[in-house]
Amino acid sequence: MTPRVLVVDDEQIIRESLSFILQKEGYEVEEAPNGQVAYKKISENPPDIVITDIEMPGMKGVDLLEKISHVSPQTFVIIITAYGSIETAIQALRKGAYDYILKPLDFDELVLRLRRLTEFKRLVLENQMLRQEINREYDFHNIIGQSAVMKKVFKTIERVSQSDGTVLITGKSGTGKELVARAIHHNGVRKANRFVPVNCGAIPDNLFESELFGHKKGAFTDAVSDKDGMFKVANGGTLFLDEVSETPFHLQVKLLRAIEQKEITPVGSTTPLKSDVRIIAATNQDLAERVEQGKFRDDLYYRLNVIEINLPSLSERREDVPLLVQHFIEKFRSEMGKPIKGVDNKVMHILMNRTWKGEVRELQNVIERAMIFCDGEYLTLRELPENIRAEVGEEVVPEEGTGLKEAVRRFEKNHILELLTKFDYDKEKTATVLDISVSTLYRKMTELGVDIENK
Repeated sequence: MTPRVLVVDDEQIIRESLSFILQKEGYEVEEAPNGQVAYKKISENPPDIVITDIEMPGMKGVDLLEKISHVSPQTFVIIITAYGSIETAIQALRKGAYDYILKPLDFDELVLRLRRLTEFKRLVLENQMLRQEINREYDFHNIIGQSAVMKKVFKTIERVSQSDGTVLITGKSGTGKELVARAIHHNGVRKANRFVPVNCGAIPDNLFESELFGHKKGAFTDAVSDKDGMFKVANGGTLFLDEVSETPFHLQVKLLRAIEQKEITPVGSTTPLKSDVRIIAATNQDLAERVEQGKFRDDLYYRLNVIEINLPSLSERREDVPLLVQHFIEKFRSEMGKPIKGVDNKVMHILMNRTWKGEVRELQNVIERAMIFCDGEYLTLRELPENIRAEVGEEVVPEEGTGLKEAVRRFEKNHILELLTKFDYDKEKTATVLDISVSTLYRKMTELGVDIENK
């Protein structure tokens, strides 16, 4: 879009000269002979940039600047001033002007500054739009659900977002724990700072302390340089400890100290560092039971469980399934460019009455898979995965034109998905049953397009 510039000056020769130069550079230019006319134009149709003389009869440039800041805060202002009025120009900068230029005007310098300003404004607007997109994506109102249990969850999220207390999110894998954590962060007082997720179950025990708290050069064999831990990376923002139940027992006391004392000590250092983070933890385990089993410290459990949000399973909110189905169809319709409107009645009946062991994530995967193979406007039984069709007694017949290699690939994907669902996405148990290593399972999941992180 062509930047719009309003030139304000009581000297006609300056207005016309600036307009001529800027139009040659591709700007859309308007003129105003004084501050009153300029203010009227800005109020009716705000320009991107205003270039105004500082000394004009009637409304001065500084006065116009103040009015612009109220009616059009996204408009950038450049002040034109004589050498003897530099103090006034500095005053204008303090009141929000972007820049000032001296008379006599150097048109090449002005054009250069305008180019820089135009690029800066573009980046500012892009950043604002990105923040708005992020906030929309993680707005708790966009977490799908109208059931009574989900409305209760929404109210809790809204309340805890405005506090800085520690939150523990519980629920089965696939219920959307990370989405809730992000919603709390992006609607809270720390939203301008980072949200840093850490999967405690994916960090090897011997690296856990270093990953969370950082280390100094030479602290251990592979420590060839200093490294910041996740607590420092998240400083000022939110640290999301997913699968917190998997934290090694001998390090739980250090995690507790970091949360309570708000300080961390990198591995190999004796100097504690201040830490300002909000802690949100999540688990699909019963932490109280793990405390009784001696696998989780009771003091850490109570420190994490200041506020608990329990996410219901799909079986507890079946009335939300149609909303979720339509949400996923709209999401993938946009991504795939397919004119799919919904699902037929038979499919909806199956989806609403099925037991979803993988919860919302499994439902999402099923809809995505079905849309890939759908050529019509509505998803039908034939597009559902073979395991679901088998559950409802539908004879599973290979699709016409399916080669042996593709058939084997589909079987592997469905078989892995079924086992992951059965074992609540426990990769070690799944790999053991498949008689392969965990690393091979991860590679297979990546190759077959199976989500590695099922939240």
